[in-house]
Amino acid sequence: MTISVAPMKEAEADRIGRTTEDAGLGALRTDRGNLPLERLDVRTRITGLIGRTVLTTGFVNTYDTALEATYVFPLPDRAAVTGMKMTAGDRTVVADLQERAQARQTYDDAIAAGKRASIVEEERPDVFTMRVGNIPAGERVTVELTMTGPLVFEDGAGTFRFPLVVAPRYVPGQPLPVPSVGDGHAQDTDLVPDASRISPPVLLPGFPNPVRLSIDVDVDAGGLELGEVRSSLHTVVTEGSTVSVRPGEKVDRDFVLRLTYRGNSSAVVCVPDAEGDEGTYQLTVLPPESGTRTRPRDVVLLLDRSGSMGGWKMVAARRAAARIVDTLTNDDTFAVLTFDHEIERAELGDGLVTATDRHRFRAVEHLAKVHARGGTEMFEPLRQGLTLLSDVAQGRDPVLVLVTDGQVGNEDQMLRDISSLINRTRIHAVGIDTAVNAGFLGRLAAVGAGRCELVESEDRLDEAMTHIQRRIGAPVVTDVVVEPGSDLPKPPTAIYPGVPLVAFGRYSGKPAEFNVRGRTRDGSEWHETVAVTEHTAEAVRSQWARAALRDLEDRYATGDSTVEPQIIATSLKYGVLCRFTAFVAVDERVVSDGTVHRVTQPVEQPAGWETPMPVRSFGGAMPAPFAAAPAPFAAAPMMMDGMSPGGAPMARAAARPAMPKMAAPASIPPPPPQDDLGDVVAREVQRLESDVALPAWERRDLLADLASRLGTLFASRKGAEFQPVHDLIAAITAGGDTDELWTRAVRVLREFAGAEKAEPERRRRFWR
Repeated sequence: MTISVAPMKEAEADRIGRTTEDAGLGALRTDRGNLPLERLDVRTRITGLIGRTVLTTGFVNTYDTALEATYVFPLPDRAAVTGMKMTAGDRTVVADLQERAQARQTYDDAIAAGKRASIVEEERPDVFTMRVGNIPAGERVTVELTMTGPLVFEDGAGTFRFPLVVAPRYVPGQPLPVPSVGDGHAQDTDLVPDASRISPPVLLPGFPNPVRLSIDVDVDAGGLELGEVRSSLHTVVTEGSTVSVRPGEKVDRDFVLRLTYRGNSSAVVCVPDAEGDEGTYQLTVLPPESGTRTRPRDVVLLLDRSGSMGGWKMVAARRAAARIVDTLTNDDTFAVLTFDHEIERAELGDGLVTATDRHRFRAVEHLAKVHARGGTEMFEPLRQGLTLLSDVAQGRDPVLVLVTDGQVGNEDQMLRDISSLINRTRIHAVGIDTAVNAGFLGRLAAVGAGRCELVESEDRLDEAMTHIQRRIGAPVVTDVVVEPGSDLPKPPTAIYPGVPLVAFGRYSGKPAEFNVRGRTRDGSEWHETVAVTEHTAEAVRSQWARAALRDLEDRYATGDSTVEPQIIATSLKYGVLCRFTAFVAVDERVVSDGTVHRVTQPVEQPAGWETPMPVRSFGGAMPAPFAAAPAPFAAAPMMMDGMSPGGAPMARAAARPAMPKMAAPASIPPPPPQDDLGDVVAREVQRLESDVALPAWERRDLLADLASRLGTLFASRKGAEFQPVHDLIAAITAGGDTDELWTRAVRVLREFAGAEKAEPERRRRFWR
C-alpha cells in the first residue's frame, strides 16, 4: 500500500517529539503525554437485578491549540443509554437526542462556529463513538452518560458486566474506493462499510497509558437475600455495600461482578404511561423442574482457531469444546469444525456421525491439536454448520454451538445471510475473552433461540461449562407464548434450566394477570399464571425500549429496511439511544476560531492477547496463517488531523498499515494444562457432590457424561492404581441403580484423588 505523508519542517518534528515503534498502532507519544482521555469513572447502583450506571469520561487538552478528541468505547450491549451531559468549567450542557444525521449536522455546525460540542453515536449494540470538539488549550471537559440495564440471572446468581475496551476485530471484504467514514486504522470494506469507526488505535504492551480508571458499584439486594459478591477479573475492595476497583487497574478487560441471590420468584411488573391506558411490562418466570430425558440431538460444534484466540483463550476453548463433545450420547449425532480463514473437520467421515465412544475420542484428539493462527472468517463455517443441520428429522433437536471470542466486524452481514438457514436449529454461543464481543454473540444466540455463555477467564471455565452442559439443546419448555403478548421485542420461545424467562412488552388496558404457556420435553402442556404488580419504575420502560430497538435493528440488519422509521420513532419517543439517533450537546459560547484539529484516542490491548492481530483481510482470504511472532505493525501512523501536538499545522497522516508478511507456524505441540490428574478427578467429585439433588434422569445423563470424560482420561493408563476407575466406567456404561452408581462414583473418585495427593511423586500430568 502506498502511503503519502506531507513532510514536516524540522521545527515541527522537534515539537512533536518522536513517534516510537513500540507506541502501538495509531498512538503518538510526546513530551506532553499521550492523547486526551484522562480518566474513566463508572458509578453503578444495583437494585435487585437492575443496574443504573453513570459513565464519566474526562478529557484534557495538553496542547497549544483547540482539539477535537474521538474515543471509541464499549458499553453493555443490553444497557439503555438514556441521557448525556457535557461539563467544562462551570458550564454544563444537557444533550438532546436527535436523528443521527441531524445530530451530526448540529455538531459539525457548532465546531465550525468555534463552540464546544460533544456527540455520542452507536456503531454496534456494544460499541459507541464519542467526539468532543473545540477543547481549548489547557482545559478539561467531562462527558457523562447515564444508562440502565438488566443483570443476567442464572442459577441463582446475577452478573453485572461492564466492558472497558473495544478489542481489535477481524474485517473481511474488499476495500471501498472512497475515503473511510471514520478515523480508525482499519479500512472500510464492502462487508464492513464502517470498519474505520470500530477500529481505534491500539497501544502495544508496555506503552504507558495515563487513563485513570475508577469503578464503584453500590449493591442493594432490592428485597432479595444477597449471598456472595465476587469480581472475576479485577482486584476490588469492599466498604459497606460498595465494591470498588483497586486504584491503578488498567482499562484492558471487562469488569465482571457476580452476585448470589436467594428467594427470587416469578413476577410481572406493569408500569402505566403517564397518559392513556397503555404501559410497559417486565415478566419474569422461573423455569419448571426438569423431570424428563432430553430428546436426541444433532450437534455441530464450531471452534474458532483464529489468531486472536491465542494464549489462554485457545487452551480454554479446546477444553470447552471437548466438554461439549463429552455431553453427547450414543443417541446423538455430531460434527466438529475448526476454522480461521480455512475450515478443517475432525476425521469422522462426511456429514453427521453417531456420537459413539470412538467418534468422541477422535473428536477430542482433533481438538487437542488445534492452535491459534489465521483470520476470523466466520460466515462460511456458520453456513456449513447450518447446512449440515438443515434436514434433521422431527423428534430430534438440531443444535449448533459456536466457541469463539466473536472479534469480527461483519456482524450484520453474517446475521443477514444466515437467517434463512437457521430453521429449527438452536444456536448457542460460548464467548471466551477478557473483552469478548458480547453484543454480536448475544444477537446470534437470540436469532437462533439459544443461549450465550461468556467465559472471561480460565478460572471460570468449569463453572461456565457446567451451565453449558445443562443447557445446550435441552430447554425445559419450548413453544413459549405470553398472554397478553406484545409485538416488540420478539418474546423468548424457550426456557432453559436454571435461567428465568424474562420478557418485555407493551400492554393496553389493565391486565390483572399474565399467562405463560408452553410444552415440556415430553410433549405435555405447561402453564403458569402470574399476578400483576403495578410500579412506577422508569427503568422498565427504558429496558423495554432498548430490547425493542435491538429487535428492530436486527431485522434491519437482515434486510428489512422498512423498519428504519419505526426505529427512529421508538428511540426518540422513549429517549433511548440507537444506531439511527445520537446524543449531541452544544455550548453556545465561542471558544476557538473553528479550526478543527482532530486526535483519536488509542486504547489498551485487551488483557490476555499475546500480540496485536491484523484485523482485516482483503479479498476474503488470508495470504497465509498468522505467525505468532513480533508485533505485526512495524510503525505507528499518526492519527491526528491538521496539527502537530505542539500546535503547528500539519497534513493528516491518513495512511493505514499494510498487511504484514506472513509465515507458516511451526509445528508446536499444545502446552500441557497445569492440572494434575488428582486435581482433575477432585473437581469431578465436587461436581458430583454439588449435583446430588438433581432428578434421577438428569443424574443418569451426568453419569454417562462422566464415564465419557473418564474414558478419555484413563484410556491409556494401566496398572492396579487405575483399575477401580476402569471398573467404575464399566459399571456406569452397563447401567443400574442411579443412586448406587452415584455413591460409588463419589467414593471411587474421592479415594483416587486422595491417593494421588498422598503420593506427589507419582502424580501424572493430564494429556501425557
